Amino acid sequence: MLFMYLVQDMKHWPLIAPLPSYGRGRDEPGPRYSNFIGGSNLTDVIITGKNGTINGQGQVWWDKFHAKELKFTRGHLLELLYSDNIIISNVTFVDAPYWNLHPTYCTNVTISGVTILAPVNSPNTDGIDPDSSSRVKIEDCYIVSGDDCVAVKSGWDEYGIRFNMPSQHIVIRRLTCVSPTSAMIALGSEMSGGIRDVRAEDSVAINTESAVRVKSGAGRGGFVRDIFVRGLSLHTMKWVFWMTGNYGQHPDNTSDPNAMPEVTGINYSDVFAENVTMAGRMEGIPKDPYTGICISNVTARLAPDAKELQWNCTNVKGVTSHVSPKPCPELAAEGKPCAFPEEELVIGPPELPKCSY
Repeated sequence: MLFMYLVQDMKHWPLIAPLPSYGRGRDEPGPRYSNFIGGSNLTDVIITGKNGTINGQGQVWWDKFHAKELKFTRGHLLELLYSDNIIISNVTFVDAPYWNLHPTYCTNVTISGVTILAPVNSPNTDGIDPDSSSRVKIEDCYIVSGDDCVAVKSGWDEYGIRFNMPSQHIVIRRLTCVSPTSAMIALGSEMSGGIRDVRAEDSVAINTESAVRVKSGAGRGGFVRDIFVRGLSLHTMKWVFWMTGNYGQHPDNTSDPNAMPEVTGINYSDVFAENVTMAGRMEGIPKDPYTGICISNVTARLAPDAKELQWNCTNVKGVTSHVSPKPCPELAAEGKPCAFPEEELVIGPPELPKCSY
């Protein structure tokens, strides 16, 4: 079995330019530390193995981050840029310094049968973050993380708006997630290039803060639309449904506070949740409501210490059908079963290639 470990001495980590759709490092201004595995302008990339392990030895990075000793943003465990036809399969990624898998400005990405592990209190150890990428398939993955298990992104404020490359045509299925302080799937918060046509289904979250969460705010611009979610099994959740319009982190003081995101066409159906603290926390933006929300066929069984108020909704509009507990007035209009595209997105090969020795 293959094991790969990172060198922990900072002097062995050169600095690289910030991503053009971010304009700076995500945590600190200026450049960022290099990634452990990286590449740009590649075609036909395959990273696979019989559950070989790539160990990021993130503890030293997490300690320095918490102590505010880092002058630059931590590197990702794997980041591919401007690349096409990528397969990552049957590999275990452990203790990333920062985000684990970060395909950025890529097309035709398949991530299958991957295990990602990090302590649930580790900072920013997102599992899989497709960023300004198209035609991405994430399937049969198991993720334990200190942050979002999957986070779909597309650039940060004015830099993402200018770069103008959405994340789109993304399939997420048969995901198992454990993340007590974050989401199973997040859309944003860096979404200024837009996010559309995301299809998530047949997934399980255990001891996770929320299921599929929209994260945005004034100054982001961009859009989140045509999101389709069905077939979720959720066990011990703080919020089943969570939309956030108050993300205030900005790259610099040139962000346009009037750049408002468009969030519409968000569909959730066939969701079962148990041991739930609160069914829904739905927060749009004043004068920029989140619209076109559809929730159907949902049962949330409450935890013993559940909130008395089960839905807290502001600046959102939508419809529901067969939802328990009873939804908030903003979503109380009776709707039909929510949409899910019938035509399957074809991404990557029908079967993963097998290596020979």
